[in-house]
Amino acid sequence: MIYRLPLTGIVSITHRMTGVILAMGLIIYVASFFIILQGNDSYLQLQTMLDYTIIRIGIWFFIYALFFHLCHGIRHLIWDVGQGFEKDDMDRNAIIELALSLVLTLIFY
Repeated sequence: MIYRLPLTGIVSITHRMTGVILAMGLIIYVASFFIILQGNDSYLQLQTMLDYTIIRIGIWFFIYALFFHLCHGIRHLIWDVGQGFEKDDMDRNAIIELALSLVLTLIFY
């Protein structure tokens, strides 16, 4: 017997992972302010580091995590008022949530 995690379960786990990503990303974001406060040379080194492709990809993952976390939070607010608990609604809303977070990331780009 093979158990397949439902889409809502995958989205729930992803929501927790994006929360961790956001917490780590905010620590790095605040650390960058301290680097900037060190002066012009430190700022230029930070700018050079931000030009690396892997860092840019990481920034975009952070932005996607932000929008995904936002969309899932809105979904939780809808659940808080007692709506959207039918299986078809949950699957449809999960797909909307994934698509909307991607669209918001692309709009932000």
